Amino acid sequence: MQLTLNAIKYCPMQAPHRNEPRGACPAAADDSPADTPPAPDTPPAADAPPTLRRRRLPPHAYFLVSAVFHYLGPALAVLLFGQIAPLGVAWLRITSAAVLFAAWRRPARLWRRWRASALQTRRLMVAFGIVLAAMNACFYLAIARVPLATVGAMEFLGPVVLAALGVRTRRNAAALGLAVAGVALLSEVQITGHAAGLAFSLANCVLFALYIVLGHRIAAEGGGTGIDRLAMAMLIAAVAITPAGIAAAAAAFTRPLLLGAGCGVGLCSSVIPYVTDQLAMARLSRAAFALLMSLLPASATVIGVIVLHQLPRLPEIIGIALVAGGVALRSETAG
Repeated sequence: MQLTLNAIKYCPMQAPHRNEPRGACPAAADDSPADTPPAPDTPPAADAPPTLRRRRLPPHAYFLVSAVFHYLGPALAVLLFGQIAPLGVAWLRITSAAVLFAAWRRPARLWRRWRASALQTRRLMVAFGIVLAAMNACFYLAIARVPLATVGAMEFLGPVVLAALGVRTRRNAAALGLAVAGVALLSEVQITGHAAGLAFSLANCVLFALYIVLGHRIAAEGGGTGIDRLAMAMLIAAVAITPAGIAAAAAAFTRPLLLGAGCGVGLCSSVIPYVTDQLAMARLSRAAFALLMSLLPASATVIGVIVLHQLPRLPEIIGIALVAGGVALRSETAG
């Protein structure tokens, strides 16, 4: 379960707007007439300041970045399984991502955020961190046994079920039917004889649904606040997965290239997609974000083919298409 931000000058006295990246400074006052309004529909010039171009980057672009890296990182992780056990790779992924987040957002700043947070917000970040740790562990244990595209498609059954339970409409019933049919087909084709792979895939499915729900709450205030919360949750995830994963990662501690590869997996898997997810969630409605998520099973399939040479057969393609159709069809509103 999905990175690329340039440094932005920080304005400590300016609260960010929901749709602006944190630190985007308001334009300084000048001598232009106060009654001359800007032209909002005029596209920025090619030599416009980088801050203006970033502000106009659509949220869909952030999601597309996430869609690529959401499965590129795990595909690279599969290549490491021959030398590091899956839980060890998961530990390297989460821990390296936590270190990168802490360095980027600064430990002192994160500590101030934590102390200033309400008890309910702290509980939310702890829950999100535990979900991140468990989801990554189950996901890696699943893709060690089952093709990436299959696990990537199955994990979307949870969000479709949540939508069907939350808004009981014929549309969501049809979406659930498509998703269940697709998962059933994938299970029969690929997971027969792999009971453990099936169990880890279903657990990842449930945890991915929780990731979506908690991720929207984490991103609720938008801008830098959501990313700071994500950074704190990632630190909590690193603590949570350490008892299960640090021993399995020991093989990388004396091999710098292997350790660097594990850290690269963390950057591609947990930093780039999670940050771009937060930036997209902060500016997209749940319905729009859910519709875009229908691209992820296809993304998993394409990356599995290119990186891992896992060529799906016709029944698998049909199953993945059914799941993607269910994700696209579901609705979180009664209208």
